[in-house]
Amino acid sequence: MGTTTTTRIRMSDGALLTLAQWLSPAFPVGGFAWSHGLEAAVVSGRVTEAGAVRDWIGAVIARGSGRADAVLLAAAMKDGADVEALADLARALAASRERWAETRAQGTAFAETVHALTGADVPRTALPVALGVAARGLGLPAPLVAGFYLQAFAANLVSAAVRFVPLGQTEGQRVLAELRPLILRVAAEAVETDPGEIASSVFGADLAAMAHETQEVRIFRS
Repeated sequence: MGTTTTTRIRMSDGALLTLAQWLSPAFPVGGFAWSHGLEAAVVSGRVTEAGAVRDWIGAVIARGSGRADAVLLAAAMKDGADVEALADLARALAASRERWAETRAQGTAFAETVHALTGADVPRTALPVALGVAARGLGLPAPLVAGFYLQAFAANLVSAAVRFVPLGQTEGQRVLAELRPLILRVAAEAVETDPGEIASSVFGADLAAMAHETQEVRIFRS
């Protein structure tokens, strides 16, 4: 009994470590180059300090593309999921050209790296869809995978804010910690949401992403 339990724990730990590797900043998807429109919000003076960063990222996760991505990811993890339809939906949900370029470029880089490491055939499409397909073989619950994804999503935006607002490193980590309850809630809700029910109501963040396309001086690609 003891040996069996230990083996199961190790197998689960291995899957968790794989997921953590995929969503680590060290995994070569180029997430550091994208701000998801946050740069435009900073330039316009709408986001200038830690509280505003937390509220901006929190809104995107709660009612915008963060929630949409989590729903798409959870749907892609299901056996028999229509991956092509989910990829088309991801493109339709992108509020701007740069938003689509962001998720497609990262998803393609993710798929190519996973294929190079494991030989797995992962679709080269929007990141949450590609990740969902790849995560099927991990045997991890969808809420956990969605939670890890949203944590990485938020961490990337916090990192952008630390560099560009700017924020102190400790302030940035405090913002990320304060977002944790929201991340867990949205991850759990995403698994129970049909992709056809996805909606977004974060117009300010979407408009910021659109404005970034014509911003003359830019550090980030979105």
